[in-house]
Amino acid sequence: MAVAGISVEAVDAVDWSRFATGVPEHHPVKEVPRALHSLARRGPGATEEDCYPLYSCLFVPGGGLPSAAAAALPFLTALACDRTNGARVTLVELLGALHGVACEAGGQGTHEVWWEEWRRQGDRVTALLADPAPSVRRAALLLADDDALLERWHAETDPAVRLPLLLALSSRATTAARAAETGSACGRHRFTGAVEAVLSRVLRDDEPVLRVAAVIAQASLDRDAPLRHTDLLLDVLADPDVRPRFERIWWLPDVEIPYTRDDVAAWVSGLLDHVPPAALSFVTRLAEAAERTEDDGLRRVVLDEAWRHLVLRRSAAETVLPLAARLLDCADDCVRLKAAHLLAMLAPDSGPYADRLAALLDDPGTDEISWIEGTVGDFARWALVRLGDPRGLPGLVESLWAPYREQYGRSWVGGDPRRPEMHEVLEPLGDHAGVLLPALLEEVRQDHERHGDHGEIMGALLHVAEKWGPNALPVLPVVLPLLKDTRYSWRVVDVLVAMGPGAASTAAALRDAVVLDHPGGSHRTAWAAWRMAGGDDGTALRLMGEAVHDEQASPYGPVRLLSDFGPAAAAYAGRVREIMENAKYGQVTAAVTLWAITGDPSATLAVLEQVVVRFTGDDDHYGDLSEALQGFLRIGTVTPAARRALRLVAARDLRLSNDRDYRAILDDQELRSAIDAVLALP
Repeated sequence: MAVAGISVEAVDAVDWSRFATGVPEHHPVKEVPRALHSLARRGPGATEEDCYPLYSCLFVPGGGLPSAAAAALPFLTALACDRTNGARVTLVELLGALHGVACEAGGQGTHEVWWEEWRRQGDRVTALLADPAPSVRRAALLLADDDALLERWHAETDPAVRLPLLLALSSRATTAARAAETGSACGRHRFTGAVEAVLSRVLRDDEPVLRVAAVIAQASLDRDAPLRHTDLLLDVLADPDVRPRFERIWWLPDVEIPYTRDDVAAWVSGLLDHVPPAALSFVTRLAEAAERTEDDGLRRVVLDEAWRHLVLRRSAAETVLPLAARLLDCADDCVRLKAAHLLAMLAPDSGPYADRLAALLDDPGTDEISWIEGTVGDFARWALVRLGDPRGLPGLVESLWAPYREQYGRSWVGGDPRRPEMHEVLEPLGDHAGVLLPALLEEVRQDHERHGDHGEIMGALLHVAEKWGPNALPVLPVVLPLLKDTRYSWRVVDVLVAMGPGAASTAAALRDAVVLDHPGGSHRTAWAAWRMAGGDDGTALRLMGEAVHDEQASPYGPVRLLSDFGPAAAAYAGRVREIMENAKYGQVTAAVTLWAITGDPSATLAVLEQVVVRFTGDDDHYGDLSEALQGFLRIGTVTPAARRALRLVAARDLRLSNDRDYRAILDDQELRSAIDAVLALP
């Protein structure tokens, strides 16, 4: 049997034992000829799945190609050129992936053999660019060199191939331009100039969708290009007659499905990020265009882009607020849900829209486009809660627990809009414990009945009870038995301490407790009992001091607790100072504890000042910043240098958070509130 001029029997003539796959212990080399035979034998019936063994065999984890790749290359090329084979598009994509890895790896060792064989297959590979099947020509773009791509552009007529070809040319031109800048590539200016001429002609004369592609392509060479063509981009993206054209022709060689108009709109919007005012202006104009044509798809893009800007910069709020408010009444469920989510994040500025949010509390609409968990009503309720509006309290606990009621798993994409965690919503609501605790305890009871054990909701209850402190005393009978539960005992100690004198009756139970999940934590239970009942006989302080001196364990937790003893802990001041001066982590904790013991703030303020001043540069350890701010507040004063640094940090437009979802805004609000409090100190 012969395929595309090469005898399939030749596969058996290869001594495959001389070669290795990328993971020989899991995929022996004999799998390679077996897969090649299968693809040839099945012919028109071959599918993508028949290529999977080759993907498993012909790549080295972490980069590079195994020796079997070069041996298989002539057969892969022959199969890809066989116009009757049903898997040829996947085969061309496989060749493209192998070629890409070889390009990254260079030409040494195994790869030198690969490149020799690649050159022998050059004519066949080039022929794939002119294959009758557009899908094959599109996949073959990953195989061509610069000149072959440019030559193909002048011959190609199919828009669904011309578009990815245009983007490929711009990508290669960008690489060429960078190489020319370093002086490492002779003649690259010629290729880049030719591509720029192509892009100019497309922008001037071609169809609308290709003109949008040309702007995107230009952006890789000149990032300000989209700024100069915003009118063109808006006109094309907002044209309802052009919208279907995107899905017909916007194919990329390594993507299984076409890009939609909405995908491209988001792509274009991101190209303007380096000029935030222009980026926000584009989103606003896109929203206006969507309203004129009642385009729900474009409205969804607008809200997603508005959200992306809001989690990055505070200044976006002024633009995003009216935009989101206008879309609260949209007929599209997804649009209403995302609008309500934005208004929740914009609290307290979204206060004027509280009545409109309250009208959505029973809205059952769900997002079946981007699959954000929850209903419109859930997000409206969260928005009201963040506004301090009591209309959001009824049904809040049930709404927050709903995702967990039947299963304990949730999934979401980092950075996307999503439901908040249960404890994050409830923790600030201690003043409403009387309304919320009965519902929370009822959910705990029902969960225990269903599963016969304490599940996820118990963890949420403990988080909330610790924040609520004395307001959570009604849960005492529920949480006290958990001192004997390995999953919860450590946190229960914190909960009991937070409850204060009202939980003093549990001091004896704490002294007798063995914290099962932290067997070495006897110092902590002794500290907790002392905090709650007083009358310390020295045991708690002695145990705490021993824990601080323990070189084998992390001393930072004990150091923090030791600060509660004040001057009575003077015997341990030297060890605390050592940690402050020499430890890689925990300096702020040790510094504040040293002040609590000695009463001398000088060394402590110097450490806190250093942490804050670092934030005028590129430091992003926001946990350290938060702890330093609390340290200033506890001492009751701030240094002049720290005050100047905090004013600079407070003036930043960027969110003070490492997260890029709703937590970015919560973190930012919390840190800025603490900064304001510190700046108000004498």
